[in-house]
Amino acid sequence: MSGQGWFDDPKRLVFTLARYKFVAKMLSGRGRVLEIGCADAFASRIVQQEVGQLTAVDFDPTFINDVRDRMNDKWSFECFEHDLLEGPVPGIFDGVFLLDVLEHIKPSDEHRFLSNACASLDRAGVMIIGMPSLESQPYASSISREGHVNCMSMPSFKKTMEQYFENVFMFSMNDEVVHTGFHKMAHYLIALCCTKKIAINK
Repeated sequence: MSGQGWFDDPKRLVFTLARYKFVAKMLSGRGRVLEIGCADAFASRIVQQEVGQLTAVDFDPTFINDVRDRMNDKWSFECFEHDLLEGPVPGIFDGVFLLDVLEHIKPSDEHRFLSNACASLDRAGVMIIGMPSLESQPYASSISREGHVNCMSMPSFKKTMEQYFENVFMFSMNDEVVHTGFHKMAHYLIALCCTKKIAINK
């Protein structure tokens, strides 16, 4: 997938790598970190450099087989097929992140998906979710828009995540720059979520 992106529009790969670098710095020092929806896991090594142990999952076996085929001793991490709509990932992690995933989840499946994601996170852990903003969609390429059924504006994204966490910090992103500027001009949104709620609001 990253190779196709490099072929179609090389600068998009730079944006992806910048998102992973942000996650890596936010989760630096965490012991066990889970990536949900890793796809080809091309950029996952950026996070792996900063954490104790990385586990990456995706529902598509084509991606998982590709990741395993490219795995080597220097950059070895746990990677397996898992559909989060079917249940939580086994184990407890002190960091969970998903980039460019939630916008592909139907609104009717959103609560089940996020509840299962939270179930694998320690209450003192951190979850980071990134997605294209709703406002960006008229300007997005056809490749970017493909399958986007759940993009949100920043206020609705924050409100959604506050159902699951006591503290939600929102960031905007344009190209490779992360900032706290005017959200309606942001092409990408990142929610950094802390202190998982004991009782999840439905």
